[in-house]
Amino acid sequence: MNDNQLLRYSRHILLEQIGIEGQEKINAARVLIVGAGGLGSPAALYLASAGVGQITLVDNDTVDLTNLQRQILHTTERVGKPKVESGQISLQQINPEITVIALQERAEGARLDELVQGADVVLDCCDNFVTRHAVNAACVKHAVPLVSGAAIGFDGQISVFNQRDPNAPCYACVFPPQQQFEEVLCSSMGVFAPLVGIIGTMQAAEALKVVMQIGRTLSGRLLMLDAMSMEWTRIGIKKNPACPVCGQPSHSPS
Repeated sequence: MNDNQLLRYSRHILLEQIGIEGQEKINAARVLIVGAGGLGSPAALYLASAGVGQITLVDNDTVDLTNLQRQILHTTERVGKPKVESGQISLQQINPEITVIALQERAEGARLDELVQGADVVLDCCDNFVTRHAVNAACVKHAVPLVSGAAIGFDGQISVFNQRDPNAPCYACVFPPQQQFEEVLCSSMGVFAPLVGIIGTMQAAEALKVVMQIGRTLSGRLLMLDAMSMEWTRIGIKKNPACPVCGQPSHSPS
């Protein structure tokens, strides 16, 4: 770590739980963020400012004027530009020392497998169940920790699904893929702007803890926030032995 890095990350290094060793783990980390919107914006900004060595942004959408109410990664001047390119600009501006890979594509199939396999931790910042389940399945397959967040209206939730722990649940244990959930989108339902900031920032915090292997993550716990009353609800979640994703030997990490 050079003098400039020691200065840039000095407030982390001063923390006994992090120090130089923890910061070096952050600098060496590879993080995959699926979704460069409301949740991905604060998550990516904090991971970049913290010094995550490689951040890969995956999103196939472009910046729209309606995004700017909450998607702080983007600016008015970038309306119409791919979200990942806009995000790459913002992240490099806040920390030019890191590598930002911008991929304007849907996260699916063999490509998703490849991206997850090359990451130390994955952040699910998308807005649909199909992608969430695909990302979870890839994380289970390759035993890569997943930090999952969601926000709609005034309601948010966050958890960590870490398949490095054989007893930990996966996303599908809590939200079975065969179960029918009503798909509610921000475009039709709306979302409270600061809510995505709260959940996305917590995703960044959980990802950094996973990378440094410090503290207690949200693995085995689902936190739900009602932003109208600003009250949190905590639910303990367990591995489902019959889970079609993580409960079968054929889906165990290779």
